[in-house]
Amino acid sequence: MWRNDPAGLPGIAAFAIGLLFFLVVALLAARRRAGAEARGNATRSRRSMLGIAVQALGVVLAGAGRIDVTLDPLGTTAWAEATIVALLMAGTVGLFTWASRTMGRNWSIVARTRDDHRLVATGPFAIIRHPIYVALFLLMLAMAIAYGHVSHLIGAIPLYAIGTWLRIGEEERLLGALFGGAYDDYARRVRRFVPGVF
Repeated sequence: MWRNDPAGLPGIAAFAIGLLFFLVVALLAARRRAGAEARGNATRSRRSMLGIAVQALGVVLAGAGRIDVTLDPLGTTAWAEATIVALLMAGTVGLFTWASRTMGRNWSIVARTRDDHRLVATGPFAIIRHPIYVALFLLMLAMAIAYGHVSHLIGAIPLYAIGTWLRIGEEERLLGALFGGAYDDYARRVRRFVPGVF
C-alpha cells in the first residue's frame, strides 16, 4: 500500500534500545500503580478503552510491514536516521517517566478517577496537559523512521489522533466533573499537547 524507505541497522538498534527502556519504565509505573489501585475506588471508562484500541491501531500501522534494511550501516544516512530515532526515543522515555512519576498513583492506562484522586498540575503537566500521549506519539514517529515506514504515517497519525481525542475527551470530562472550576482554570492556562500553541 505505502512504499518503504531504506532502513539501517543503527536506527533499528536505537529504536530497540529505546523501546526496551520504555517498556521497563512502563512496567515500573504499572507496578507502582498496582499497589495504589487496591487502595481506592476506581471508575473506569469504556470510551477510553476504545481510544486505546484506536491509538494502538495507529502505532501498529506505523510499524507494520516489510523492513528494507539496505542502508550502509556505516554511512551518513544510517547514522543520521539513528540519531533522529535515538532523540525521539529519549524524548519518549524521558517524558513518560517524568509524567508517570509526577502523577504517582493517579496514573493509569484507562481513564478513571479514584475517591482520593488529586488534580496534578506540576512537572510536565504544568507545561502540557497530556504529556504521555505526546510521548507515545514520539515513539510512533521513531518506529516509523527506524523501520523506513515514514509513508505509513499518512494513515497512522490520523488513527492515533482519533484514539487520542477519544481518550482525552473522556479524561477531561471526568476531571472536570471531579474538580470543577479548578480543572477549568488549569485547562485555560495549559495547552493539551504543544506549550502555548495547541
